[in-house]
Amino acid sequence: MALAKITQVAGRGVYVPGSDIDTDRIIPARFMKCVTFDGLGEFAFYDARFDKEGKPTGHPLDDPRFQGANILLSGTNFGCGSSREHAPQALYRFGIRAVIAESFAEIFFGNCTTLGIPCVCASGADIQVLAKEIERNPQLEVTVDLAAGKVFFEDQEIAITLPSTAHEALTSGQWDPIAELLENKDAVHERITALGFA
Repeated sequence: MALAKITQVAGRGVYVPGSDIDTDRIIPARFMKCVTFDGLGEFAFYDARFDKEGKPTGHPLDDPRFQGANILLSGTNFGCGSSREHAPQALYRFGIRAVIAESFAEIFFGNCTTLGIPCVCASGADIQVLAKEIERNPQLEVTVDLAAGKVFFEDQEIAITLPSTAHEALTSGQWDPIAELLENKDAVHERITALGFA
């Protein structure tokens, strides 16, 4: 079964301010003791969302106004730190389907792409414009349009960039190499046999 071509992500946004938000902040290490990634969503940004007694801190992800938001906005170097795959997996299972930031850590960016989560870059000024509009109207419809290279909201738009390799992978439905390999396992087996390795 072919992967979906991801040309647009539409929905509502939530702004999580800050620069150098690392993968340990996105998913604390103590929640990584799992066999599968199922259930990681509830632990996304856990230590920022709850204090040591487990009481909510009022984090944007828990703000009722932004309940169900699937497009996350943030600052520079998002996803830095250790290369844990659990971080994008936690965001995905929390419901995030696109991230708009000024820049991304390379490994985090790659892990998001293989989950079908576009990570697009916009200027800090443009992100602030969008963040203010989301704060004014949490129900604001936001569309991340990879084909147009823009984010649309109401009668406004901001420019975004995405490396050509990730753009091609997402828009052509070739963003998960493992899924592609499994889909073509018969052809792979035939090739291995033909080369005398099986």
